[in-house]
Amino acid sequence: MDYLVIFIAAVFVNNIVLSQFLGICPFLGVSNRISTSVGMSGAVFFVMTIATTVTYLLHEYVLVPTGLIYLRTITFILVIAALVQMVEIILKKVSPALYQALGVFLPLITTNCAVLGVAILALGLTDGNLLKAVFFAISHSAGFSLALIVFASIREFLELADLPEGMKGVPINLLVAGLLSLAFLGFSGLV
Repeated sequence: MDYLVIFIAAVFVNNIVLSQFLGICPFLGVSNRISTSVGMSGAVFFVMTIATTVTYLLHEYVLVPTGLIYLRTITFILVIAALVQMVEIILKKVSPALYQALGVFLPLITTNCAVLGVAILALGLTDGNLLKAVFFAISHSAGFSLALIVFASIREFLELADLPEGMKGVPINLLVAGLLSLAFLGFSGLV
């Protein structure tokens, strides 16, 4: 039951992008095409899950026993940066088209505060353990993917819509992002 609550809370109630406003940079920057959004979602899923696993283990078995908790943030950022470099190398080899489409936003996953935020939030789970922390990260990356793909779908649809000239581009995108955030507020109190 705990895991179901974690999943619903992470995807709908406390969506990392639409409720906690973390990861806004890729949300606005990479959501112009669904295919690009799916690729970014996969990259963030990989980095968020592995980063949370590694940082949880580092925190529990290195930082806490040695009294170096004050190095937590810098350690977590180094882990995330190393993982992003690995994803970048793999994507460049496996899918050059997706690598080109993601452009500057791929290395910016390093500074994506959603990844760091989830790694830190996973440490504060009630009755936390490694399995729960990994599931927490997977659930939040699913929520990130949901927000990104829904927003990209709407943006693709809006490109075909007959909008007033002053509303095209950034104004309509910010308006839609705000409306999406308000819509997700409707899930408040669900769990």
